[in-house]
Amino acid sequence: MATVKEITTTMEGKMHKSVDALKVDLASLRAGRATPALLDKIMVDYYGSPTPVNQVASVTVPEPRMIVVQPWEKNMLKAIEKAIMTSDLGLNPNSDGVCIRLNLPQLTEERRKDLVKVVHKKAEEVRGVCRNLRREAKGAV
Repeated sequence: MATVKEITTTMEGKMHKSVDALKVDLASLRAGRATPALLDKIMVDYYGSPTPVNQVASVTVPEPRMIVVQPWEKNMLKAIEKAIMTSDLGLNPNSDGVCIRLNLPQLTEERRKDLVKVVHKKAEEVRGVCRNLRREAKGAV
């Protein structure tokens, strides 16, 4: 049987992992300001295997409302462009044959309200996970 200290340490670790996952989720939301983390969840078909965009191209933010994606291989340009268009970000890539530019539009009031709803939903999911972990820890003691 595990001691109280071991159970507490285990559950704290699991709770920290849940909060860290929430931070990653929130970083990938399009909240109006350009950040390379927006493209972290976008997968590109790289020679038959799905690969994150940041592993096949350099992702930079030269301006507050623009992301520039420059693939390391020219033949990946179309695949990256297609992956961005089919993602749920709602961005239209502009390609010049060398790099892809993503312009982030200003947030509308409707989009802000939707973002608030999404953030509340994600936060509530993590709260539920933490509640379940506490309940599990109480049952183990």
